[in-house]
Amino acid sequence: MMDLGSSLFQARKKKGLSQEAAAERLGVSRQTISKWETGETVPDIRQAKHLAVLYGRTLDELVEFDADIGEIQDVINRTSEELSEKIDWTKLWSRKYPILAQYQSEVDMAGYAAELCRLLDSLEQRYGYNELDSFLVLKDILAAVWKGREEVKQ
Repeated sequence: MMDLGSSLFQARKKKGLSQEAAAERLGVSRQTISKWETGETVPDIRQAKHLAVLYGRTLDELVEFDADIGEIQDVINRTSEELSEKIDWTKLWSRKYPILAQYQSEVDMAGYAAELCRLLDSLEQRYGYNELDSFLVLKDILAAVWKGREEVKQ
């Protein structure tokens, strides 16, 4: 698993810069660069943008690293239902998966929606699940199908 500090270190090395040279171009001390790369501190968003430009990376590429599962779980636990409902998840995920921003005009949504409603109703009736629980079970079934298809491809 690569952390932010390692990502910064690798990006700087790929660009062929010393800590001193990077620090000079960013207007910070060499010690600041060192602290970012060792994870002792993290750059603020403006500094991170400057680092991305300096290293020839997008900000996403620069800060992309495997997050700790516990950190993700903590964020999920702290996100209120009210806040979650305000988030446009499709818009957020479409940054990573552009198909989410375009399929609505291409896919027979009503037909697929009817099939999914039938499956949700079946889960509710057969197992006595409420609407949300049925949705979550169906989501997990779809994820299992996806995983199975991916394993067959390998």
